[in-house]
Amino acid sequence: MLKIDGVSRRFGDVVALDEVSLEIGQGEFFALLGPSGCGKTTLLRIIAGFETPDAGRVTLDGDDLLDKQPNRRPISLMFQSYALFPHMTVAKNVAYGLERERLPRQEVRQRVGEVLETVGLSAHAGRKPAQLSGGQRQRVALARSIVKRPRLLLLDEPLSALDKKVRADMQLELKRLQHEVGITFVVVTHDQEEAMSLADRIAVFDSGTVRQVDAPVSLYERPRSPFVADFVGANNLFEGTASGLDGIRSAEFGMLAGTPLDTLAAGAKALLAVRPERIELTDQSATRGLAGSVLDVSFYGGVSHISVEVPGHVRPVLAAVQGASTVQAGAKVKVRWNAQDAVIMAVDR
Repeated sequence: MLKIDGVSRRFGDVVALDEVSLEIGQGEFFALLGPSGCGKTTLLRIIAGFETPDAGRVTLDGDDLLDKQPNRRPISLMFQSYALFPHMTVAKNVAYGLERERLPRQEVRQRVGEVLETVGLSAHAGRKPAQLSGGQRQRVALARSIVKRPRLLLLDEPLSALDKKVRADMQLELKRLQHEVGITFVVVTHDQEEAMSLADRIAVFDSGTVRQVDAPVSLYERPRSPFVADFVGANNLFEGTASGLDGIRSAEFGMLAGTPLDTLAAGAKALLAVRPERIELTDQSATRGLAGSVLDVSFYGGVSHISVEVPGHVRPVLAAVQGASTVQAGAKVKVRWNAQDAVIMAVDR
């Protein structure tokens, strides 16, 4: 549906986007994920029409978007600040875009009523934004965006202004609404959990380039570059050289078991990544594993994080176990994992 082909954008000496190419399908919930300053918001503004790229094409159903003014594009943009009119009621805020198009009053009332029911705000139609909670204001902004029935809805950090519990509720609400209204959603976020819980596919950005595009599970379990492995979720990273199909050879620890994502030449620099929940802690007397001592145990309700200092490794190894941990700080342990639970990738990606 949406095709972005070789889009580049510079601001002086700063390269915001460097030949970015993406394809987004009809009805997809697509996330642009990356740290601040990586170019994801610039791309969103180009799609919306608020920025002009230096090179590249953007098409929607084969039609060139770059030739159209922002108000002529079948696209809605939901701002991070929501940008609601404080002097207008909820119903008036939602109806504003339709009234600007001079649609018949009866049609405006009908469409506003339908969308307010969809987002669960029918009872609040007469209230003003100041009388609403943060989550309710977010739903008003969403209703205003979808009432015009755009082909594409762009969301710029839509949940960043909400507290943690409301954000979790609104993630579910956004996903439900997206399926219900059938509009293609493109969301910009720097929050990995938000992207993983919302999106059908995620594009990970770094310094104006796309490092990987994948479904959340594949992105988490099979990162294809050191940046993605380190940025998406917690990971334990070990450097070494490729050594056949069964692992890498580390100067500090010898052979470390893992599964290569691609064929790597023997002796090539490689990185092994293993998730905390794949780490197993055993007694120091175990024959296999890396010896270390427990630095800290943190309990988060459903899961405990255990930091283990392994001599020769730059950062503590992080393990995650369900529930409360029986391991105490200061305990001598060994950390180990199975080869199929660790991925190996080239360093120069």
